[in-house]
Amino acid sequence: MTESIECAVIGAGVVGLAAARALALDGKEVIVLEAGDAIGTETSSRNSEIIHAGIYYPPRSLKARLCVRGRELIYDYLKVHGIEHRICGKLIVAIDDGETAMLRDLTKRGAENGVDDLEWLDGSAAARLEPALRCRAAILSPSTGIFDSHAFMLSLRGEAEKHGAVFAFMAPVTGGGMSNNGIVLNVGGKAPMNIFCRTVVNSAGHGAWDVAAALNGFPAALVPPHHLAKGSYFYLSGKAPFEHLIYPAPGAASLGLHYTRDLGGQGRFGPDMEWVDEIDYAVDAALGAGFLAAISRYWPQAASRELVPGYAGVRPKIQAPGEKAHDFVIQGEAEHGICGLINLFGIESPGLTASLAIAEKIAHMVAYE
Repeated sequence: MTESIECAVIGAGVVGLAAARALALDGKEVIVLEAGDAIGTETSSRNSEIIHAGIYYPPRSLKARLCVRGRELIYDYLKVHGIEHRICGKLIVAIDDGETAMLRDLTKRGAENGVDDLEWLDGSAAARLEPALRCRAAILSPSTGIFDSHAFMLSLRGEAEKHGAVFAFMAPVTGGGMSNNGIVLNVGGKAPMNIFCRTVVNSAGHGAWDVAAALNGFPAALVPPHHLAKGSYFYLSGKAPFEHLIYPAPGAASLGLHYTRDLGGQGRFGPDMEWVDEIDYAVDAALGAGFLAAISRYWPQAASRELVPGYAGVRPKIQAPGEKAHDFVIQGEAEHGICGLINLFGIESPGLTASLAIAEKIAHMVAYE
């Protein structure tokens, strides 16, 4: 027997939750199919919980546009729904002349992306803000913040359900195919079923590649490469050294070992960057020595403090090691020719910040199918 529904959202990470809410608010009949037993158990809950300003990403890219728009939307959402957050600001720091030139380029890029509140600081001005910091120059991003991402995801789920969305857990999508005027999904789990959907939003995170590949009739050439980038975090014992978030000049594939703090004041450093072949969330304590060496470049007192292994996340990357960073991939009918199917690939940072803007874009795509 085949059930019918208007919209199926695959994946209950933060983007899937935001999409389900947006579609339900538009009056769509929505089911969320999640392979796990709860919301946000993978990439969405293993990050820095930062609201990014939109500085780093190439102008006119999806990452740039959706991050800047998402920052506006998420701050409004957090205020309206009373979700704890703090606009603490961020310092991106340069240690030498080469990094100073890189920061100059970042300032220009941020301005092109619409981040109009950046402030250039020399080393002494940065030290007045953060006395424990050592740097040649810094960019102050006052609109960067931190928030309770778990409360945010719970709120998105509640909003979606309030407007009629239904959640099915332990319900992996195992296959499917194109049908007249829609898509049939094969759903596994304890109660296997087939669901006919007018619209399918494939926001399954790392699983999005398998879902797309399992849909009969979807062009294999349009499934992009899938690479795994592991990032570990270490907690800092004792008193937090900084009030602002502290970021080094970014590397080619990551933003470097940055300092963040949670809403309770606990300091942490990370993530590092390790290409892996499988998802593994264990944190190797031996990495601590390398963390301390990197952190000491901008915080000389780091060697006198203890780092404790924290947690790890694994990002879904489209680019391979050594390749240029790839943009988000959001595929609709215009890209693959299949009415009603929206695939999301490579939704890594700034996906958390951009989640409401991604959902807004998805709802617009569905409205104009």
